Amino acid sequence: MKRIAAASVALLREGRFLLVRRGRGAARGQYAFPGGRCEPGESAEGAARRELAEETGLVTGGLKLLRRIEIEGEDMVYALDVFHADGASGHAVAGDDAESLGWFTIGEMERLDITSSTLEFAREIAASQSGPNTDE
Repeated sequence: MKRIAAASVALLREGRFLLVRRGRGAARGQYAFPGGRCEPGESAEGAARRELAEETGLVTGGLKLLRRIEIEGEDMVYALDVFHADGASGHAVAGDDAESLGWFTIGEMERLDITSSTLEFAREIAASQSGPNTDE
């Protein structure tokens, strides 16, 4: 099976996670963290920053690698590095392959058509944070 390196960014702001609704690809119509494939020679962190900017118009400073997961497709395996960012600058606007975007609490995310790994990571991040309640 072909392996594809990819990266995504879990951005939490005031108890809400930034999600994009995929406009194309295997996850079309589903909500997920901004992200995508790494370009040739690009680091996972570089891809995470680029994809965040392309899909949302936002720029982030510090990124923390949460974990690498493997997602199996029909004829490929995505090696996805999931990063966490506490903040970003700019105005969030859907771009590139993001059909739309929004800021969602965990409770709202549970009612969306969302990738299982996105919800799993959001719950993990929310549980580790002190501050606003993310379950409303």
